[in-house]
Amino acid sequence: MKYITKTIWILSIVSFFTDTASEMLYPVMPIYLKSIGFSIALIGILEGVAEATAGLSKGYFGKLSDNSGKRVPFVQIGYGLSALSKPMMAFFAYPLWIFFVRTIDRLGKGIRTGARDAILSDEATQQTKGKIFGFHRSMDTFGAVTGPLLALLYLYFYPEDYITLFYIAFIPGLFSIFASSFLKDKRINIPEPKKPISFFSFLTYWKVSPIKYRKVVIGLLVFTLFNSSDVFLLLKAKQAGLDDISVIGVYIFYNLIFALFAFPIGIMADKIGLKKMFIFGLSLFAIVYFGMGFSNHIYTFIALFFLYGIYGAATEGISKAWISNISDKKDTATAIGTFAGFQSICTMFASSLAGLIWFTYGASWTFLVSGFATILVILYFTISVKYNDPDKNSSKIAH
Repeated sequence: MKYITKTIWILSIVSFFTDTASEMLYPVMPIYLKSIGFSIALIGILEGVAEATAGLSKGYFGKLSDNSGKRVPFVQIGYGLSALSKPMMAFFAYPLWIFFVRTIDRLGKGIRTGARDAILSDEATQQTKGKIFGFHRSMDTFGAVTGPLLALLYLYFYPEDYITLFYIAFIPGLFSIFASSFLKDKRINIPEPKKPISFFSFLTYWKVSPIKYRKVVIGLLVFTLFNSSDVFLLLKAKQAGLDDISVIGVYIFYNLIFALFAFPIGIMADKIGLKKMFIFGLSLFAIVYFGMGFSNHIYTFIALFFLYGIYGAATEGISKAWISNISDKKDTATAIGTFAGFQSICTMFASSLAGLIWFTYGASWTFLVSGFATILVILYFTISVKYNDPDKNSSKIAH
């Protein structure tokens, strides 16, 4: 695997430890917040504010990274803030403090996302983007398997000791900070003069971005509007009769499948084309959501979560690899950050829409509407987006 460079290994290890820390707290966060007096409505507001912070800041810091010609400081600060937020969550139980700390965590994600993905893009060629982004997503998602398993193991021996778990989560966070110290910036040529940028100046990138970029991102964002939080899938599994431990187990199973398939799917995507692989992923998503809408059988759910893991592997890293291939190298962080920012905002609307449909028409319609919308997005990409991925022909030229 000569295309997996030292820098990619370091970034992937950093992501693994960070996700281990974050996902260690994922199963207990709602329980902990309710135990200190948060209502369901307040938890929703907290998550909305946190995600809005992450979403809006991704584009700004991506643009700032491109303008400054630096990547590593954004990555180190971003991962550092996320690591430090874990023990801070347990210091005080005041709502204002919890809002502050949760926002710090999401701000860290906003600071690092564009710069990190730009580093991954710079370390790859157009013929290896799928492999590189797939490998990184695989390592990142293995953290999403390790974290909940460690949390379940700890809570088995020390039930309801949530505070200590926040401190324990700081340990993999420290490992991520240490690993990030080995990253080194490559010299990037920046056109002069450099103009100061405002928080929303990244939005101007949309006007000057390549037409292919806009076409692809429009399709991705429309899909995001109907791709609600995974919480709804877990709620459906719970509704079908799974107990709490089984629901968490299904979530871990999904992440394990995602992690195992992300890298080989990335390799395959480089051979058949990123667009084709992404459409394949969307097809699996539609199958899963139609299945969730029509079925209430526990064993069917296990099969659907298996397919859902493959869907994640075929879309998350692939979408960023695709975007990096259709944007100018000097604007990579801005292009990915702008997309990720809009995506975060659309995700908030998606969950609100899903919740509204669930409340008004029932759980099944939530999944059926998303399934039908995904079919329309597949048709859009098939008919409207004529972008041809680097494939065997371009690979021959490269060799």
